[in-house]
Amino acid sequence: MKLKKIFAIASTAVISAALFTGCSPKEEAATKENSKAKQTAELKPEEGATLKIWDNGGAEGKWAKLVASEFTKKYDIPVKVEESKHDKAQELVEAAGPTGKGPDVFLAPHDHVGNMENSGTIFPNNLGKEYTDRFVDAAVQGTTGKEAQYGFPLAIETYALFYNKDLVQKPAETMEELFQQSKEFQQTTGKDKKFGVMLEPGNFYITYAFVGGYGGYVFGDNGQNTADLGINSEGAVKAGEFMNKVHDELLPLKNEDIKGDLIGSMFNTKKLIYRISGPWDIKNHQDAKVNFGVTTLPKLDNGQVPTSFSGIKAYYVSAHTKFPKAATLYAQFASSDEMLMKRYETTGQLPPSKVVLEDEKIKNNEILAGFSEQLKYAVPMPNIAEMQQVWGPAGNAFTAIWNGVATPQKALDNAQKQIEDSIKNQQK
Repeated sequence: MKLKKIFAIASTAVISAALFTGCSPKEEAATKENSKAKQTAELKPEEGATLKIWDNGGAEGKWAKLVASEFTKKYDIPVKVEESKHDKAQELVEAAGPTGKGPDVFLAPHDHVGNMENSGTIFPNNLGKEYTDRFVDAAVQGTTGKEAQYGFPLAIETYALFYNKDLVQKPAETMEELFQQSKEFQQTTGKDKKFGVMLEPGNFYITYAFVGGYGGYVFGDNGQNTADLGINSEGAVKAGEFMNKVHDELLPLKNEDIKGDLIGSMFNTKKLIYRISGPWDIKNHQDAKVNFGVTTLPKLDNGQVPTSFSGIKAYYVSAHTKFPKAATLYAQFASSDEMLMKRYETTGQLPPSKVVLEDEKIKNNEILAGFSEQLKYAVPMPNIAEMQQVWGPAGNAFTAIWNGVATPQKALDNAQKQIEDSIKNQQK
């Protein structure tokens, strides 16, 4: 075990023991009477605590400043919010933390958890089952590492099925229906090429939905067991065969010719009924005045809804903070249902809270409700460090399958070996 990680675990044990001290019986009784108080009144912060928060800019930054203001009003703890890119959080915190210039709490994507855990960058949140039970399973699983649960979930996203309401009266509930509707639509092409459905076949983030839907997986034990690699599992091979069927019957283009810009343009100009994508494409189609909806991915021939990958944005407490109680209290406050609703209202991003997802403001938003429904079938991207060795070979395998360069079994066998070799080299 690396010295840095030994220090982090030892330090975490000391702080974990101290985090929940200082709560009087009167305070504990009050939290039981008020469900909102339960979410934010569990810790007594250190005397003289001040906090620095790193978050994105834009709408997310606006929300972060609102949270900071509300937190200071409630707990009289000064909070400074600084803009920092969340997808660079790990390397930035590791560089600034030891110098005392880093944040106490910072935003990061869940798939960085493994690396941050290994490097001793983050503390477990230590709030227990009462806290984590508030969130959808994918958010909890995604922010949990090998040693502990670390994250304070703030937003969750996945991809689903976009459909043009002017081209189809009722969206397909099964792949059989999708194939039938697509073929009927493509027969009306005339001079213009039209397609029933488009997706990026070499993008393993997307194609994993079919792998999971057929019972395949990347790593065993909910994405944590690197000794159990499932890239060439039976489910993955079936997914490859399914992709061959989509190519041969609906989308006979090379992988290299199917780019996101092309798919977006086809959908905007009514030359495409369906596309598989995420919330990041909502604005593009709204700006183009497309009459569209979003629904769950159609059931496969085994009756299962494809298990899309989900991504989770969460706050993490830095291992370098001088005020772990105050920092944990802040992250807990920011991820309360009240603050998560304000985040949704500010950013439009789906909250990971079970209660907030059931709010009428979200349920009445047809587009977001479609993504919310798909989240019931989503699984978080594995967050262990070894996942970085998977993306390239897996994507190349599905590209080879789609382009007819290799059979599903051969392509996935090759990817399996490449990934196994890379992981072995990484672990040396």
